[in-house]
Amino acid sequence: MTDAAPAVGVVHTRVEWIDTDASGIYHNSTVTRFVEAAEARLMAERGLDGYFPSAPRVRYEADFDAPLFFGQDVTAMVTLAHVGTASMRWEFEIWGEEFAGRPRVRAARGSYVTVHVGADHDPSAGIPRSRPWPEEWVTALSAGRP
Repeated sequence: MTDAAPAVGVVHTRVEWIDTDASGIYHNSTVTRFVEAAEARLMAERGLDGYFPSAPRVRYEADFDAPLFFGQDVTAMVTLAHVGTASMRWEFEIWGEEFAGRPRVRAARGSYVTVHVGADHDPSAGIPRSRPWPEEWVTALSAGRP
């Protein structure tokens, strides 16, 4: 990465009933959906339409700091922390906005790693081998919009 501002994706969404248990508190797995929505927004903004089929997650780590509730507005943010030859490390934060007298609170934070396998990999051939990121992707994520 260059000294340019880091690539950041942000999405504003809401905790839906399907995201919760019977008490109306969100499932921890919902964090993944929020994070991927923010990542997808960033990739769309940067014109990287072929990213998801060729960049599986190989590591995911999350700390859960506070519950989120059915109907609560949420802000999800992902930041590209490091670009390697064939991997990227992302950091994320999920924030529950002010809700029912409760203040805005960070609900979760963590990181994950994606690896570039290329869109032409054959899933039936076993575990794909990583390959370098396309230079235009690195440029789009490190220098701003293409």
